[in-house]
Amino acid sequence: MAPYTTLSDADLTVLLKQQDQRAYTVIYERYWALLFRHAGRMLKDDEQAADVIQDLFTVMWTNAETLEINTSLASYLYTSLRNRILKLIRREKVQINYLVTLPDFEKEGHNITDEILREKELQIQIEREIEMLPPKMREIFELSRNAHMSYKQIAEEINIAEGTVKKQVYNALKILRTRLGMTFFMGIMKLILFFFK
Repeated sequence: MAPYTTLSDADLTVLLKQQDQRAYTVIYERYWALLFRHAGRMLKDDEQAADVIQDLFTVMWTNAETLEINTSLASYLYTSLRNRILKLIRREKVQINYLVTLPDFEKEGHNITDEILREKELQIQIEREIEMLPPKMREIFELSRNAHMSYKQIAEEINIAEGTVKKQVYNALKILRTRLGMTFFMGIMKLILFFFK
């Protein structure tokens, strides 16, 4: 058998599902630094970034046998990381908003709560619509927007033409704009710029 470091992500994923410790180690070493940089940009806190990634890999190893990876390994890892970070940001944002707005609550009352609820509803709606995109289009869109991969990198990662990647991202944005309406679409663009800058 070829050395584990030369195996493709797909081969490593098969071995991981068989609870192969060496395959897990190679995946960890192959992606840890990339995920750390990505998480660091989003969280602006290296300690939090390391904790989120450690949790991601721990859960991945614990659930190795039942792991469902329907996209590329890179897309799976970036999407899982993004979801964990968004949960963390939302949780912290709610806590901060609560502490900051508590003294003013009597003055402003339900307006603050309404704004937080609208923002949460928008985030949920956007996530739901992204999940409803066709699988290949969703994978390409998430690699582009969430993993910050260039069209060329995505094309190489999933072995398709760069022009196809560009067209899929364009089509995904067009579908989201149609489904969400202009107000929601502007919201998704703001969230993308805020969370993934």
